[in-house]
Amino acid sequence: MISGIMKKNVITIGRNNSVKEALVLMNENNINGTPVVDSDNKVIGMIVKADIYRFLTNEGHYDTCPVDWVMTKKLVTATADEDISVVAKRIVDKDIISLPIVDKNNNLEGIVTIKDVLEYMIDKINNN
Repeated sequence: MISGIMKKNVITIGRNNSVKEALVLMNENNINGTPVVDSDNKVIGMIVKADIYRFLTNEGHYDTCPVDWVMTKKLVTATADEDISVVAKRIVDKDIISLPIVDKNNNLEGIVTIKDVLEYMIDKINNN
């Protein structure tokens, strides 16, 4: 199950934080993306560095523009009880770098990245 490889201490950001704050947060934590959550910890979006870089190619207010303007709102998620191979295929099919793990109420439980899936696969190969 994906719960075996997901990270549970997820770094998140709010929709009203600035794009600059999002990029600083990602750089400080050496991550490429983070879920956007509301005050109830429900996932409402996802913002990744690629979104920010695309945004920066247009003139705007980088320091004051809210994450809500840039984040992906059509979320791709998984639940903790899903099989790793199913989630890995979803990541590949949707061409995403990280996937929030949510419960049935869309509350954030964890996150899985491409790196997590690759490390799992490498470990499986090396231990067989």
